[in-house]
Amino acid sequence: MKYISTKQAPQAVGPYSQAVIANGILYISGQIPFHPETNTLVSSNVKEQTQQVMENLKAILTEAGSAFSKVIKCSIFLKDMNDFAVVNEVYGNYFDSKHLPARETVEVSRLPKDVLVEISLIAVA
Repeated sequence: MKYISTKQAPQAVGPYSQAVIANGILYISGQIPFHPETNTLVSSNVKEQTQQVMENLKAILTEAGSAFSKVIKCSIFLKDMNDFAVVNEVYGNYFDSKHLPARETVEVSRLPKDVLVEISLIAVA
């Protein structure tokens, strides 16, 4: 196994790795909308939060030598399913129609640090 860490994404808020590669598969832990330099919430706006989450994921993918085109599966966790369309719009900008991963979107009662969105990925390393 290889552990992935980059300063271009926020550091973990608990005892876990940003990402791990095992048997050629990259597992990225759930990313929340924290700015990597300040480790603080970027905004209370779901669109801006989603953009930051996707940029954090992009930074980890890049550090691991992967890309959004190699993503196999995404898990999206939302505080409010009414934000689905906005999150979907931002999320869709990071993928092309030829490389759409499997995905689920789940509404949850609460997320770490009371953010509105969290996304984890599985990709080919």
